[in-house]
Amino acid sequence: QVQLVESGGGLVQAGASLRLSCAASGRTFSRYVMGWFRQAPGKEREFVAASARSGGNTYYADSVKGRFTISRDIAKNTVYLQMYSLKPEDTAVYYCAASSRLYSITTTSEALYDYWGQGTQVTVSA
Repeated sequence: QVQLVESGGGLVQAGASLRLSCAASGRTFSRYVMGWFRQAPGKEREFVAASARSGGNTYYADSVKGRFTISRDIAKNTVYLQMYSLKPEDTAVYYCAASSRLYSITTTSEALYDYWGQGTQVTVSA
């Protein structure tokens, strides 16, 4: 079991930056592929970014590539999502997730993620 708690969301203007954090507790953090997903009002939840167990490899949705960076601090059992140049279309609830089953971080299906945080709201005004 692993418990995930997100923080860092808020209301920002377009063009601003924001960093989300996801603190993990429970089993060894490095056992899991870590991912970020988001869900905008009226839309399905979508993949944003993933980090391999080692933290060395990362993968991004095309919509955020070049603007968002996922990273993990193994010592702190925390994964981050640094977001730059935010756009109104980035407005969503952002979820952190952990997968013990994934081996390829390019597999973006949320069904393969075992544990989820409660989500943190990010609102970007025009």
